[in-house]
Amino acid sequence: MRRRQVTTHIVALVMAVTATAAATGCSRLIDDKGPLPSRSAEPRLSADTAVRELTSALAAEGVTLERAPQDHIVIECTERLTGRGEPAKARAALKSGFARARSDHGWKSGPDIGSASLTLRKGNWTAAATLPPATAASPTTPVAIIVNLVCDGARSKSGTGASPTPTAS
Repeated sequence: MRRRQVTTHIVALVMAVTATAAATGCSRLIDDKGPLPSRSAEPRLSADTAVRELTSALAAEGVTLERAPQDHIVIECTERLTGRGEPAKARAALKSGFARARSDHGWKSGPDIGSASLTLRKGNWTAAATLPPATAASPTTPVAIIVNLVCDGARSKSGTGASPTPTAS
């Protein structure tokens, strides 16, 4: 019986402290402060700089990429670079291009997401690419090369033209 009274008193005390904290404005400490700062101590990069560095590193290895228009991307703070290449050369060129981005532009290896993927990280940006298959159905048919870049704090775009709205029939 004594144990039950102690437990009841402790619960009442915790509830009283919580109510007092809320009433006195201590709830300010748990207000939403917005997106978290970058996980990196490095300076933030603009999207243009990140794209320019990666496209130049990959171009030096023979991979030509084009930047996708922003109205085709549904996530803020995201870039997509696309291109095509010969299956036999694309895999090696993509690996060499990522290595060149590390050595020439200061990108660092990103998180490990599997043996068929490459990742890089610099400032507030992470770049990822999936390696084309080592063998393709036809050695002359070009394969798609896609590099996705996402910055810290990326989130879905609001409905402002990110995708076409359906029309009523």
